[in-house]
Amino acid sequence: MENSTVSFYFNLTMFMNIGHYRYLSFVLFLLLYSFIVYANFVMILIIIRERSLHEPMYIFIAFLCVNSLYGSAGFFPRFLMDLLSDSHLISRPACFTQIYIIYSYASYELTILSIMAYDRYVAVCHPLHYHRKMNSKTVCILAFLAWVSPACNLTITINMIVRLPLCGNTIQKVYCASWNVVKLSCITDAVNSIFAMLGAITIAFLPFAFILYTYLRIVLACWRKSSEIRGKVLQSCLPHVISFAIYSITSFGDTALSRQNQENMNPFVAIILSLEFVIIPPVLNPLVYGLKLPEIRKHIFKIFFIKAQMKRKSRTPDPSIIV
Repeated sequence: MENSTVSFYFNLTMFMNIGHYRYLSFVLFLLLYSFIVYANFVMILIIIRERSLHEPMYIFIAFLCVNSLYGSAGFFPRFLMDLLSDSHLISRPACFTQIYIIYSYASYELTILSIMAYDRYVAVCHPLHYHRKMNSKTVCILAFLAWVSPACNLTITINMIVRLPLCGNTIQKVYCASWNVVKLSCITDAVNSIFAMLGAITIAFLPFAFILYTYLRIVLACWRKSSEIRGKVLQSCLPHVISFAIYSITSFGDTALSRQNQENMNPFVAIILSLEFVIIPPVLNPLVYGLKLPEIRKHIFKIFFIKAQMKRKSRTPDPSIIV
């Protein structure tokens, strides 16, 4: 074992010196963060306000939007500060807090997509028993499992990482990541790899396998039905499949980047791969569900139509005061 070094700060080294362009980057990412907050908040508000959307599928979509706000809050404020700063040091408590938020966000995304896949499986394969199987009690149990299980798993994992003796403080990323901290450990790589593999299997592969299994069952169930029914099922399930594909691609890119020697990579490619994981799903999820699901799309258009009418009325002078 090498001599461990105790440092109160980690150094995020993937930030490049882009001169005055950092102000433009700050404005662009601030606008992006504002859009994420606004779009996901609108989705949550619509689902809460409209009684017709108080169904399991839409409740789970609201969970997905809440998780997007949660994950974005763990990344963007610190990232925006770093864009304007010449120093990219982050304290150990702040770093491990960011690791917990970002990776719990990733785990919540996967568990929520899992219960959404189960909901669609019951709706398509057992339509006559849907309301009995997906009652309020079942929804509460699924929500509890989706939120609590990853939190417990991540708490144990982060506790193990915090206890590791570290032989450095350099993190090759624009935010704190668990694997990058593990690579700084003085413990042999074999031990680290075993813990990382077990954590990955528990957090990722089991939900992935469950989601793929449920959608395979849905495809087989639809294969025997008419084209009209297949069209309705496709309209209902397509947004979930798109969200799952987006999450799979971006998380795979982040995982692959963490395992590569980033010193030999193009820095712009490395930054894009590290950012897409925490940016693309929160941006695209509200667009996918807002535009693809007719019920949500109808209420979104209604809200904006009412706002447009109110603006026109406020600009139109009252005829009674015109002489």
